[in-house]
Amino acid sequence: MLPIRFYCLLHLALALLLAGCVSLPPTRVAQVGAVQIAYTKTGMQGPTVIFQSGLGDGMSPWGAVIARLPPHVSVFAYDRPGYGSSGPPQDQFRDPCHIARELRQTLIAAVIPPPYLLVGHSLGGQYQYAFAKLFPNEVAGILLLDPTHPDHWEEMQRQAPNVAATVSALRVVAFSSAMKAEFDGQSSCLDSGPLLMAHGPIRMLVRTRHDLTETLAFRAMVEGLEVKWLSILPGATRRAVDGAGHYIQKDKPDLVASEILSLFREIQSSGQ
Repeated sequence: MLPIRFYCLLHLALALLLAGCVSLPPTRVAQVGAVQIAYTKTGMQGPTVIFQSGLGDGMSPWGAVIARLPPHVSVFAYDRPGYGSSGPPQDQFRDPCHIARELRQTLIAAVIPPPYLLVGHSLGGQYQYAFAKLFPNEVAGILLLDPTHPDHWEEMQRQAPNVAATVSALRVVAFSSAMKAEFDGQSSCLDSGPLLMAHGPIRMLVRTRHDLTETLAFRAMVEGLEVKWLSILPGATRRAVDGAGHYIQKDKPDLVASEILSLFREIQSSGQ
């Protein structure tokens, strides 16, 4: 998170500078309540791949991955309210379940029916997890990239209080209003029970490259939570990606695209 999982101000600055390096297909607009939400949609064959970004990011970090997917694959990416070309959010508290329901409303407005292959990065992984819990019959598969566990902030305050103090200070001076609302709402609607999906593959990719600014306590916490994800994602596989930092989709876009295509074909072959 931050958008790269709360590491430090340097990470935040780099993430914001690098967010728009690869162009995306032309955007469209969906009206959801009083908010106009910008999105891009390409391809015709489902399940539709639904991309969800982390804290502070619009759709642009997915550009390199989308460019590597075959043109027939149905793809959807969007800017959450408060980011990119979308309008500001109309609510002050934005927890994962609220954002999952808002995503579903956006998909309905854009006339993009299920089934969905959910792809989420960082805090976006938590949002996709919430979507799958709320609408399990609409989800055909999940791919999470270095996802933020629901216990992430609680465990950071307990296990890495110095890092947590830095993040709290950054929230005040560096977060936009949309970021503050998502930060404050993280995990609040999620229980600790496992995901109940009728079927569908679930995979998780995690980084192997860590920054020098990360304390050993923080790194141990992150790695422990990566394993903890498996207890709430029944049947999920976890893969550490050599040479990848938190933004796996930027560091290894070919690998991420290959993983998505593998899931896409697995879902299609199962007749979902």
